[in-house]
Amino acid sequence: MASLAPRTAVVTGAASGIGAAIAGRLVRDGWSVIGIDRTEAQDAAGVRFEIVDLVDPNAIKTACDRIGKVDALVHAAGFMRTGAIDEFDAADGDLMYAVHVRALALLVQNLTPDMGAGARIVAIGSRTSRGAKGKAQYAGTKAALTGLLRSFAIELAPRGITANIVSPAATATPFLTRGDRAGVPPVLPPIGRYIEPSEIAGTVAFLLGPDAVAITGQDILVCGGASL
Repeated sequence: MASLAPRTAVVTGAASGIGAAIAGRLVRDGWSVIGIDRTEAQDAAGVRFEIVDLVDPNAIKTACDRIGKVDALVHAAGFMRTGAIDEFDAADGDLMYAVHVRALALLVQNLTPDMGAGARIVAIGSRTSRGAKGKAQYAGTKAALTGLLRSFAIELAPRGITANIVSPAATATPFLTRGDRAGVPPVLPPIGRYIEPSEIAGTVAFLLGPDAVAITGQDILVCGGASL
């Protein structure tokens, strides 16, 4: 990776929350960052935005064709719809799958052919992928994301491309108190505070850096002890 100048990263969900924190950190680390989101952040200095609805496969393909060769992909776009078993909404489940899983598969399919050795893929998972009351459909899509990316890691390893997951516990973003998760309030981790977006961004930056060249197919929990 050290020979790539400048290094270019695509970050989905870059307009807010964890995605914005990751995009900002990579800009500060010297990356050229292309943000993919439905809207453009007004204060994302150094980030070039592609306005894309990740639910639309054709829009993803068109954006990837415009973007061309990159050195890293970070899939941070996501959202949560909660509900108990008797409250399942099939449309919510389909939409979460489209954003969390199908969009990642299409981005990898379209961007990796031009990636060289040393390129990196990171997806933002969730601690709840192991199961959580009232979050079954969300947890299911994050579990699928984990299986997808670990499978990609096996396939891409011979090309020198790594693929990893970073799974936060409850993180201090506006997403934490949105109305669509009001029935399932966030759980405070044992460390006594929520995870900071900058901490997730720092973990992603490490995985994209030279010291992580031998790390692939891993699901790294950043949970403040919530998984213990």
